[in-house]
Amino acid sequence: MNTFVLAAALLTAPLAAGAAAQEHASPYPHAGSDLVKTLSQEEVDELLAGEGMGLARPAELNGLPGPRHVLELADSLALTPEQRSAVEAAFADMEGEARALGRRVIDAEIALDSLFAAGTPAPEAIREAVEDAAGLNARLRTVHLSAHVRVAELLTPHQIHAYARLRGYAAHEHGGP
Repeated sequence: MNTFVLAAALLTAPLAAGAAAQEHASPYPHAGSDLVKTLSQEEVDELLAGEGMGLARPAELNGLPGPRHVLELADSLALTPEQRSAVEAAFADMEGEARALGRRVIDAEIALDSLFAAGTPAPEAIREAVEDAAGLNARLRTVHLSAHVRVAELLTPHQIHAYARLRGYAAHEHGGP
């Protein structure tokens, strides 16, 4: 009987240890970059690179192509040299603005985290920090959405339709231009 109890204890010990480890595991296992603990490293990298991160999804899914993807599909869309140049300019403008705002979003997240790291912040301080971060995120999203509008104005209806097909949206209806 003692052998049975010992064997059962040995078999269940790893399960108990695993459960105990899970109790103490962070609910945010992927959060925290070297720069700011409230953002993942992937989010920080995307913000610093001026990437879209899905911020322009309403435009994209409603038939307004994004500059990065239009440039990737330039040959398939048969862009004219003038169109390519104009889309490149739209992309450069968007990326430059998005990078600058991305850095400011990161700074706002650092400020918000620091507010709580310093102790229990006052409600007014929380409101101001959150509104600052949210306002920057809104401006960043506006930059990306506006770039889609700008690019759609440069393309023909046929190119926009081809873009939707090439991106896999052909089965969906778009309310595009």
